Amino acid sequence: MSAGAAVQVGQRRRIGRTSLEATALGLGTAGLGGLYRDVSEADARATLEAAWDAGVRFFDTAPYYGYTKSEHVVGAALRERARESYVLSTKAGRLMRPDRGESARAPRDGWAHPLPFSPEYDYSYDGIMRSFDDSLQRLGVARIDILLVHDIGIATHGERNSHYWRQLSEGGFKALDALRASGAVQAVGLGVNEEAAILDAMREFDIDCALLAGRYTLLEQNTLDVLLPECERRGVSLLVGGAFNSGILARGVRHLRESPGAESSALKFNYGEAPAAVVERVARIEAVCDAHGVALPSAALRFPYAHSAVASVLTGASSAREFEQNAAAFTASIPVGLWRSLREEGLLDPRAPTPGA
Repeated sequence: MSAGAAVQVGQRRRIGRTSLEATALGLGTAGLGGLYRDVSEADARATLEAAWDAGVRFFDTAPYYGYTKSEHVVGAALRERARESYVLSTKAGRLMRPDRGESARAPRDGWAHPLPFSPEYDYSYDGIMRSFDDSLQRLGVARIDILLVHDIGIATHGERNSHYWRQLSEGGFKALDALRASGAVQAVGLGVNEEAAILDAMREFDIDCALLAGRYTLLEQNTLDVLLPECERRGVSLLVGGAFNSGILARGVRHLRESPGAESSALKFNYGEAPAAVVERVARIEAVCDAHGVALPSAALRFPYAHSAVASVLTGASSAREFEQNAAAFTASIPVGLWRSLREEGLLDPRAPTPGA
Protein backbone atom coordinates (compact mmCIF):
# COMPACT_ATOMS: atom_id res chain seq x y z
CA MET A 1 0.00 0.00 0.00
CA SER A 2 1.52 3.32 -1.06
CA ALA A 3 2.37 5.91 1.60
CA GLY A 4 1.78 9.61 1.40
CA ALA A 5 4.62 12.09 1.12
CA ALA A 6 6.64 12.36 4.32
CA VAL A 7 6.47 15.51 6.38
CA GLN A 8 9.05 16.73 8.87
CA VAL A 9 8.46 18.79 11.99
CA GLY A 10 10.85 21.50 10.84
CA GLN A 11 9.78 22.00 7.23
CA ARG A 12 8.44 25.51 6.67
CA ARG A 13 5.76 27.54 4.98
CA ARG A 14 5.55 31.29 4.68
CA ILE A 15 3.01 33.15 6.81
CA GLY A 16 0.86 35.30 4.56
CA ARG A 17 2.85 37.81 2.55
CA THR A 18 5.43 38.31 5.30
CA SER A 19 8.99 37.00 5.41
CA LEU A 20 8.11 34.85 8.43
CA GLU A 21 8.15 31.09 8.05
CA ALA A 22 6.41 28.71 10.43
CA THR A 23 7.50 25.14 10.98
CA ALA A 24 5.02 22.47 9.95
CA LEU A 25 4.48 21.56 13.58
CA GLY A 26 4.24 24.37 16.09
CA LEU A 27 3.90 24.29 19.85
CA GLY A 28 0.78 25.74 21.44
CA THR A 29 1.40 26.50 25.09
CA ALA A 30 -2.01 26.64 26.77
CA GLY A 31 -1.10 23.34 28.41
CA LEU A 32 2.04 24.88 29.86
CA GLY A 33 -0.22 27.46 31.50
CA GLY A 34 -1.94 24.64 33.38
CA LEU A 35 -5.01 23.95 31.27
CA TYR A 36 -7.05 21.35 33.22
CA ARG A 37 -4.00 20.21 35.22
CA ASP A 38 -1.03 21.94 36.80
CA VAL A 39 2.36 21.80 35.08
CA SER A 40 5.55 22.53 36.99
CA GLU A 41 8.08 24.98 35.61
CA ALA A 42 10.54 22.11 35.23
CA ASP A 43 8.06 20.09 33.16
CA ALA A 44 7.14 23.14 31.09
CA ARG A 45 10.80 23.84 30.38
CA ALA A 46 11.41 20.19 29.45
CA THR A 47 8.46 20.32 27.04
CA LEU A 48 9.82 23.42 25.34
CA GLU A 49 13.28 21.83 25.10
CA ALA A 50 11.80 18.67 23.57
CA ALA A 51 9.94 20.74 20.98
CA TRP A 52 13.10 22.66 20.11
CA ASP A 53 15.15 19.47 19.81
CA ALA A 54 12.52 18.01 17.46
CA GLY A 55 12.80 21.00 15.12
CA VAL A 56 9.89 23.20 16.22
CA ARG A 57 10.63 26.88 15.65
CA PHE A 58 7.11 28.29 15.96
CA PHE A 59 5.75 28.89 19.45
CA ASP A 60 2.38 30.36 20.37
CA THR A 61 1.38 31.72 23.76
CA ALA A 62 -1.08 34.21 25.27
CA PRO A 63 -1.48 36.34 28.41
CA TYR A 64 -4.66 34.40 29.19
CA TYR A 65 -2.90 31.03 29.41
CA GLY A 66 -2.54 30.39 33.12
CA TYR A 67 -3.16 34.11 33.69
CA THR A 68 0.33 35.02 32.36
CA LYS A 69 2.02 31.78 33.46
CA SER A 70 2.55 30.53 29.90
CA GLU A 71 4.21 33.73 28.72
CA HIS A 72 6.63 33.60 31.65
CA VAL A 73 7.75 30.01 31.01
CA VAL A 74 7.92 30.43 27.22
CA GLY A 75 9.96 33.60 27.55
CA ALA A 76 12.37 32.03 30.05
CA ALA A 77 13.10 29.19 27.62
CA LEU A 78 13.25 31.12 24.35
CA ARG A 79 15.15 34.23 25.33
CA GLU A 80 18.29 32.10 25.65
CA ARG A 81 17.99 31.33 21.93
CA ALA A 82 19.05 33.57 19.06
CA ARG A 83 16.03 35.78 18.45
CA GLU A 84 16.08 35.31 14.67
CA SER A 85 16.01 31.51 15.04
CA TYR A 86 12.33 31.15 15.97
CA VAL A 87 8.89 32.66 15.36
CA LEU A 88 6.92 33.76 18.41
CA SER A 89 3.25 34.67 18.57
CA THR A 90 1.17 35.95 21.45
CA LYS A 91 -2.23 37.52 21.79
CA ALA A 92 -4.07 40.65 22.91
CA GLY A 93 -7.63 41.46 23.90
CA ARG A 94 -7.42 40.82 27.62
CA LEU A 95 -5.53 42.89 30.15
CA MET A 96 -4.35 40.93 33.16
CA ARG A 97 -5.12 42.82 36.37
CA PRO A 98 -3.54 41.90 39.73
CA ASP A 99 -5.88 39.84 41.91
CA ARG A 100 -5.14 40.13 45.61
CA GLY A 101 -8.04 37.95 46.71
CA GLU A 102 -7.55 34.91 48.92
CA SER A 103 -8.64 32.56 46.13
CA ALA A 104 -6.57 34.25 43.40
CA ARG A 105 -4.65 31.05 42.64
CA ALA A 106 -7.59 28.68 42.89
CA PRO A 107 -8.63 26.84 39.69
CA ARG A 108 -10.50 29.18 37.33
CA ASP A 109 -11.56 29.11 33.69
CA GLY A 110 -9.95 25.69 33.31
CA TRP A 111 -6.56 26.81 34.68
CA ALA A 112 -5.44 24.45 37.43
CA HIS A 113 -3.16 26.83 39.32
CA PRO A 114 -3.11 30.25 37.66
CA LEU A 115 -0.98 33.19 38.65
CA PRO A 116 -2.76 35.86 40.75
CA PHE A 117 -4.29 37.94 37.97
CA SER A 118 -7.77 38.38 36.53
CA PRO A 119 -8.55 39.00 32.83
CA GLU A 120 -10.33 42.13 31.68
CA TYR A 121 -11.46 42.30 28.05
CA ASP A 122 -10.15 45.33 26.19
CA TYR A 123 -9.91 45.48 22.38
CA SER A 124 -9.41 49.24 22.20
CA TYR A 125 -6.34 50.95 20.75
CA ASP A 126 -4.90 51.58 24.20
CA GLY A 127 -5.86 48.10 25.39
CA ILE A 128 -4.07 46.36 22.51
CA MET A 129 -0.99 48.55 22.96
CA ARG A 130 -0.89 47.97 26.72
CA SER A 131 -1.32 44.22 26.27
CA PHE A 132 1.51 44.13 23.74
CA ASP A 133 3.88 46.06 26.02
CA ASP A 134 3.00 43.84 28.96
CA SER A 135 3.72 40.73 26.89
CA LEU A 136 7.14 42.05 25.91
CA GLN A 137 7.97 42.44 29.58
CA ARG A 138 6.73 38.99 30.58
CA LEU A 139 8.42 37.26 27.65
CA GLY A 140 11.63 39.22 28.12
CA VAL A 141 12.08 39.86 24.40
CA ALA A 142 12.37 43.05 22.39
CA ARG A 143 9.95 41.98 19.68
CA ILE A 144 7.11 39.60 19.02
CA ASP A 145 6.67 38.24 15.51
CA ILE A 146 2.90 37.73 15.40
CA LEU A 147 0.21 39.48 17.44
CA LEU A 148 -3.25 37.90 17.40
CA VAL A 149 -6.50 39.35 18.71
CA HIS A 150 -7.70 36.73 21.17
CA ASP A 151 -11.22 35.31 21.51
CA ILE A 152 -13.22 38.03 19.77
CA GLY A 153 -16.55 36.69 18.53
CA ILE A 154 -20.03 35.61 19.51
CA ALA A 155 -18.87 32.25 20.85
CA THR A 156 -16.92 34.08 23.57
CA HIS A 157 -18.94 37.25 24.12
CA GLY A 158 -22.50 36.43 23.14
CA GLU A 159 -24.69 39.53 23.22
CA ARG A 160 -21.71 41.65 24.29
CA ASN A 161 -19.82 40.89 21.09
CA SER A 162 -21.09 43.99 19.27
CA HIS A 163 -19.65 46.13 22.06
CA TYR A 164 -16.24 44.47 21.90
CA TRP A 165 -16.24 44.37 18.11
CA ARG A 166 -16.80 48.12 18.08
CA GLN A 167 -13.73 48.53 20.31
CA LEU A 168 -11.71 46.44 17.88
CA SER A 169 -13.09 48.07 14.75
CA GLU A 170 -12.66 51.64 15.98
CA GLY A 171 -9.37 51.23 17.83
CA GLY A 172 -7.86 47.77 18.03
CA PHE A 173 -7.31 47.37 14.30
CA LYS A 174 -5.55 50.75 14.26
CA ALA A 175 -3.23 49.51 17.00
CA LEU A 176 -2.40 46.37 15.02
CA ASP A 177 -1.74 48.48 11.93
CA ALA A 178 0.55 50.83 13.86
CA LEU A 179 2.51 47.97 15.42
CA ARG A 180 2.98 46.28 12.06
CA ALA A 181 3.92 49.51 10.28
CA SER A 182 6.53 50.33 12.93
CA GLY A 183 8.13 46.88 12.70
CA ALA A 184 7.26 46.02 16.30
CA VAL A 185 5.51 42.96 14.86
CA GLN A 186 5.69 41.43 11.40
CA ALA A 187 2.26 39.85 11.24
CA VAL A 188 -1.14 40.43 12.81
CA GLY A 189 -4.38 38.50 12.89
CA LEU A 190 -6.89 36.72 15.10
CA GLY A 191 -6.69 33.78 17.49
CA VAL A 192 -10.24 32.43 17.77
CA ASN A 193 -12.49 29.37 17.81
CA GLU A 194 -14.97 30.48 15.13
CA GLU A 195 -14.54 31.19 11.44
CA ALA A 196 -17.16 33.97 11.39
CA ALA A 197 -14.90 36.28 13.40
CA ILE A 198 -12.06 35.80 10.91
CA LEU A 199 -14.32 36.52 7.95
CA ASP A 200 -15.67 39.64 9.66
CA ALA A 201 -12.14 40.83 10.39
CA MET A 202 -10.99 40.30 6.79
CA ARG A 203 -13.83 42.48 5.56
CA GLU A 204 -12.57 45.38 7.69
CA PHE A 205 -8.83 44.96 8.00
CA ASP A 206 -5.85 43.44 6.22
CA ILE A 207 -4.75 40.53 8.41
CA ASP A 208 -1.78 38.28 7.65
CA CYS A 209 -2.91 35.12 9.41
CA ALA A 210 -5.41 33.60 11.79
CA LEU A 211 -5.05 30.93 14.43
CA LEU A 212 -8.25 28.90 14.29
CA ALA A 213 -8.83 26.24 16.93
CA GLY A 214 -10.89 23.17 16.19
CA ARG A 215 -12.70 24.19 12.99
CA TYR A 216 -10.55 22.50 10.34
CA THR A 217 -9.97 19.00 11.62
CA LEU A 218 -10.55 15.37 10.78
CA LEU A 219 -13.98 15.87 12.38
CA GLU A 220 -14.94 19.25 10.92
CA GLN A 221 -14.36 20.68 7.45
CA ASN A 222 -17.13 23.28 7.10
CA THR A 223 -14.45 25.96 6.71
CA LEU A 224 -13.95 24.63 3.16
CA ASP A 225 -17.19 26.39 2.22
CA VAL A 226 -16.04 30.00 2.64
CA LEU A 227 -13.12 30.61 4.98
CA LEU A 228 -10.35 28.56 3.39
CA PRO A 229 -11.10 29.74 -0.17
CA GLU A 230 -11.16 33.32 1.12
CA CYS A 231 -7.83 32.82 2.89
CA GLU A 232 -6.31 31.53 -0.34
CA ARG A 233 -7.74 34.45 -2.31
CA ARG A 234 -6.38 37.03 0.11
CA GLY A 235 -3.07 35.34 0.87
CA VAL A 236 -3.97 34.88 4.54
CA SER A 237 -2.35 31.93 6.30
CA LEU A 238 -4.27 29.68 8.63
CA LEU A 239 -2.54 28.41 11.75
CA VAL A 240 -4.47 25.34 12.85
CA GLY A 241 -4.95 24.77 16.55
CA GLY A 242 -7.10 22.17 18.26
CA ALA A 243 -6.45 19.44 15.69
CA PHE A 244 -7.60 16.93 18.31
CA ASN A 245 -10.88 18.86 18.87
CA SER A 246 -10.01 19.33 22.57
CA GLY A 247 -8.84 15.74 22.97
CA ILE A 248 -11.31 13.28 21.49
CA LEU A 249 -9.15 12.72 18.38
CA ALA A 250 -6.09 12.18 20.54
CA ARG A 251 -7.62 9.52 22.74
CA GLY A 252 -10.23 8.05 20.43
CA VAL A 253 -13.20 6.07 21.68
CA ARG A 254 -12.02 2.47 21.34
CA HIS A 255 -11.49 2.26 25.11
CA LEU A 256 -15.24 2.70 25.58
CA ARG A 257 -15.81 -0.57 23.73
CA GLU A 258 -12.85 -2.36 25.28
CA SER A 259 -13.58 -1.32 28.87
CA PRO A 260 -17.26 -1.80 29.78
CA GLY A 261 -18.34 0.93 32.15
CA ALA A 262 -15.72 3.42 30.96
CA GLU A 263 -16.93 6.99 31.33
CA SER A 264 -17.64 8.69 28.01
CA SER A 265 -17.94 11.99 29.92
CA ALA A 266 -14.13 12.07 30.09
CA LEU A 267 -14.04 12.66 26.32
CA LYS A 268 -13.46 16.32 25.56
CA PHE A 269 -14.86 17.97 22.45
CA ASN A 270 -14.71 21.75 22.00
CA TYR A 271 -13.75 22.15 25.69
CA GLY A 272 -16.83 20.25 26.88
CA GLU A 273 -18.29 16.75 27.05
CA ALA A 274 -18.47 15.08 23.64
CA PRO A 275 -22.04 14.62 22.30
CA ALA A 276 -23.13 11.11 21.36
CA ALA A 277 -23.15 11.95 17.64
CA VAL A 278 -19.52 13.08 17.83
CA VAL A 279 -18.51 9.95 19.74
CA GLU A 280 -20.18 7.80 17.07
CA ARG A 281 -18.44 9.66 14.22
CA VAL A 282 -15.05 9.35 15.92
CA ALA A 283 -15.67 5.62 16.36
CA ARG A 284 -16.23 5.29 12.60
CA ILE A 285 -13.10 7.32 11.78
CA GLU A 286 -11.09 5.27 14.26
CA ALA A 287 -12.30 2.02 12.68
CA VAL A 288 -11.11 3.17 9.24
CA CYS A 289 -7.74 4.17 10.73
CA ASP A 290 -7.45 0.76 12.38
CA ALA A 291 -8.16 -0.96 9.07
CA HIS A 292 -5.23 0.89 7.51
CA GLY A 293 -2.88 0.45 10.47
CA VAL A 294 -2.84 4.18 11.24
CA ALA A 295 -3.06 5.67 14.72
CA LEU A 296 -5.95 8.13 15.01
CA PRO A 297 -3.72 10.96 16.37
CA SER A 298 -1.47 10.65 13.30
CA ALA A 299 -4.37 11.09 10.92
CA ALA A 300 -5.74 13.98 12.98
CA LEU A 301 -2.45 15.91 13.05
CA ARG A 302 -1.49 15.30 9.44
CA PHE A 303 -4.82 16.00 7.78
CA PRO A 304 -4.98 19.82 8.18
CA TYR A 305 -1.43 20.41 6.91
CA ALA A 306 -2.36 19.07 3.48
CA HIS A 307 -4.23 22.31 2.74
CA SER A 308 -1.99 24.92 1.11
CA ALA A 309 -3.51 27.75 3.19
CA VAL A 310 -2.36 26.08 6.42
CA ALA A 311 1.08 27.33 7.44
CA SER A 312 1.40 25.29 10.63
CA VAL A 313 -0.41 22.79 12.81
CA LEU A 314 -0.04 23.65 16.49
CA THR A 315 0.07 20.81 18.97
CA GLY A 316 -0.35 21.28 22.67
CA ALA A 317 1.60 19.29 25.24
CA SER A 318 2.03 19.28 29.00
CA SER A 319 5.20 17.19 29.16
CA ALA A 320 8.20 16.31 27.03
CA ARG A 321 6.85 12.79 26.58
CA GLU A 322 3.48 14.05 25.39
CA PHE A 323 5.14 16.34 22.87
CA GLU A 324 7.40 13.56 21.62
CA GLN A 325 4.34 11.36 21.10
CA ASN A 326 2.63 14.10 19.11
CA ALA A 327 5.73 14.73 17.00
CA ALA A 328 6.02 11.02 16.22
CA ALA A 329 2.33 10.95 15.28
CA PHE A 330 2.74 13.95 12.99
CA THR A 331 5.68 12.47 11.09
CA ALA A 332 4.38 8.89 10.87
CA SER A 333 3.95 7.30 7.45
CA ILE A 334 0.28 7.25 6.38
CA PRO A 335 -0.99 5.21 3.40
CA VAL A 336 -2.87 7.32 0.88
CA GLY A 337 -5.62 4.71 0.87
CA LEU A 338 -6.70 5.90 4.32
CA TRP A 339 -7.99 9.18 2.97
CA ARG A 340 -9.78 7.45 0.09
CA SER A 341 -11.51 5.12 2.54
CA LEU A 342 -12.59 8.01 4.76
CA ARG A 343 -14.14 9.71 1.73
CA GLU A 344 -15.91 6.54 0.64
CA GLU A 345 -17.40 6.22 4.14
CA GLY A 346 -18.65 9.81 4.01
CA LEU A 347 -16.28 10.82 6.82
CA LEU A 348 -14.18 13.32 4.87
CA ASP A 349 -15.28 16.22 2.70
CA PRO A 350 -14.45 15.33 -0.93
CA ARG A 351 -13.07 18.87 -1.43
CA ALA A 352 -10.46 18.50 1.31
CA PRO A 353 -6.85 18.15 0.13
CA THR A 354 -5.18 15.10 1.65
CA PRO A 355 -1.55 14.21 2.38
CA GLY A 356 0.14 12.63 -0.62
CA ALA A 357 -2.63 13.51 -3.04
